[in-house]
Amino acid sequence: MNALAATTRNFRRASRLLGLDSKLELSLLMPLREIKVECTIPKDDGSLATFVGFRVQHDNSRGPMKGGIRYHPEVVTEEVTALAQLMTWKTGVAAIPYGGAKGGIGCSPDELSNTEKERLTRVFTQKIHDLIGTHTDIPAPDMGTNAQTMAWMLDEYSKFHGHSPAVVTGKPIDLGGSLGRDAATGRGVMFATKALLAEYEKSISGSTFGFGNVGSWAAQLIHEKGGKIIALGDVTGSIRNKAGIDIPALMKHKNEGGALKDFHGAEVMDSAELLVHECDVLVPCALGGVLNKDNAPDVKAKFIIEAANHPTDPEADEILGKKGVIVLPDIYANSGGVIVSYFEWVQNIQGFMWDEEKVNKELEKYMSSAFQHIKAQCKIHNCSLRMGAFTLGVNRVARATLLRGWEA
Repeated sequence: MNALAATTRNFRRASRLLGLDSKLELSLLMPLREIKVECTIPKDDGSLATFVGFRVQHDNSRGPMKGGIRYHPEVVTEEVTALAQLMTWKTGVAAIPYGGAKGGIGCSPDELSNTEKERLTRVFTQKIHDLIGTHTDIPAPDMGTNAQTMAWMLDEYSKFHGHSPAVVTGKPIDLGGSLGRDAATGRGVMFATKALLAEYEKSISGSTFGFGNVGSWAAQLIHEKGGKIIALGDVTGSIRNKAGIDIPALMKHKNEGGALKDFHGAEVMDSAELLVHECDVLVPCALGGVLNKDNAPDVKAKFIIEAANHPTDPEADEILGKKGVIVLPDIYANSGGVIVSYFEWVQNIQGFMWDEEKVNKELEKYMSSAFQHIKAQCKIHNCSLRMGAFTLGVNRVARATLLRGWEA
């Protein structure tokens, strides 16, 4: 099941649990605006290249819309729409005053020079500048983009609207970016894991972990908290060590250009076995749809923390539920990034920057509060954590929509 179908299915299940009427349900599901623009740039060799850019603005009932910009050859309207909708519910779960949006350009960033990426970013910003803004829609980095991309967007937007640092988040620190933003998603995953394990009288220290992406900040932070990471992988392969992998040594190896398979502190394993490896906690951190009906029956982890977007297909969700595996859903588990993006936006509007200790302390407060509210929804509706999160997010958006009188 693709991301849009899965997200819509989860929304409809939450809607039924909440007893929403069909008119309101349709209003909540329908995107506010879908934008598709042509972006033609001169390449370094003098030829012209044309790309298609997208921005889906899903909902603004609770505040300006928020979401990433991704550069990837498979960026299509359907995927962008699913991720925009997911961001609406995610910001509702996190209790930050945003709605959801998502955007991107269908391109292969690895095949573009730095100057070509800059030209493309500036043209895209020129095409959508009147539809984004500090109190309208606030882009952020995503797959294939980074802080430099946001710096170019900010500069181009400011040519039309004056200096507006709050128009994008995930910026370089020198342009108003927030301390702690780089590690925010991973730190949020760590706080979410801590909250979930505490519910079952367990802790990160003493638990074993399997990670779906070696580059994850979460792996480093969980290692620092005493978690034993016994298996992990990335696009180049997977490794394992039942005694625990030395994460700092591995990151040093990777940063020096070493391949995962050449790391001496672990043995190479079949990547297909990574998701079904024996461990207490499985953390898929990269691709969507990696847990499916074929491999779900063989999952041995007791807990799954969805650090990636949509890593678990609905069919796999049902299988895991019957097996008694506890799944912490993506719309809560990986919300640390958007929460700290909110902190960055607040700092930019106030013109007063926070130190990193304050950023991390506030992030833990938001993650802890959201988990308690999810548990309360689970108790009310006698449902899974995924449905607890969806009912929490959808209900907050529905209430805002009704209070504003938009359902009519």
